[in-house]
Amino acid sequence: KLEAELRQALDRQEFRLEYQPIVALKSGHVTGFEALLRWEHPEYGLARPDVFLEVATELGLMTRIGEWSLQEAAKQLKLWQAEFPMIRPLTVSVNFSLSHLANADLAALVNEVLLATGIDPPSLKIEITESDVMQDPEAVTSVLKQIESQKVQTCLDDFGTGYSSLSYLQQLPITFLKIDQSFIRRLGADDDALAIVKTIVVLAHQLGRQVIAEGVETTEQLTTLRLLGCEYGQGYLFAKPLPYAEVSAFLASGRHW
Repeated sequence: KLEAELRQALDRQEFRLEYQPIVALKSGHVTGFEALLRWEHPEYGLARPDVFLEVATELGLMTRIGEWSLQEAAKQLKLWQAEFPMIRPLTVSVNFSLSHLANADLAALVNEVLLATGIDPPSLKIEITESDVMQDPEAVTSVLKQIESQKVQTCLDDFGTGYSSLSYLQQLPITFLKIDQSFIRRLGADDDALAIVKTIVVLAHQLGRQVIAEGVETTEQLTTLRLLGCEYGQGYLFAKPLPYAEVSAFLASGRHW
């Protein structure tokens, strides 16, 4: 039943994106959003990706879903940039899995979306998880280099959980490392977590990368990350993922931390 419904979900326009703010920690202002996929199931309501992504991958649907997600996120970003020209740079991050990279010409898709929307390439970020990278590092590196040549930014998601080789990390054309939330949530309660986060920040900076901390939930975590020199954060302290209709009001509020 789930397989049959997933096959129809795209045609029925049942997929949605929610947008979680990303905050520049130095200024405390919102600088972008991560687009998060949701399925508005007609019977069960809004479903998170962990409910359906594995099945969608097995069915070979992720290429189409990824294409839709990128087009939708870029279109929304263009509208928000026009509405809030004073917020610069305003960016959007879109997640892609290894199956996207293996089954589609992602660089061509990115170029197509850039031309269709007219957004500046650096305002778009492509995210891929560390564990996906390590399944096929050579192939992923090749695709990311093509994307980098278009001046689109890239982000290594869930860093610290995928056992990546430092040699590959040095070679990957990555703009950002995103520290997995499992480490951030233990800040203040676990000295080992603090040591790991500090090490990742130092390593990233030495390799010329910037750092995003995900799962920021307390002001204590925020203070620690600022002291460590982490550039960006996202998490419930700032906002939960927002439906696109609520983003304009959120930006207009001018909230900062």
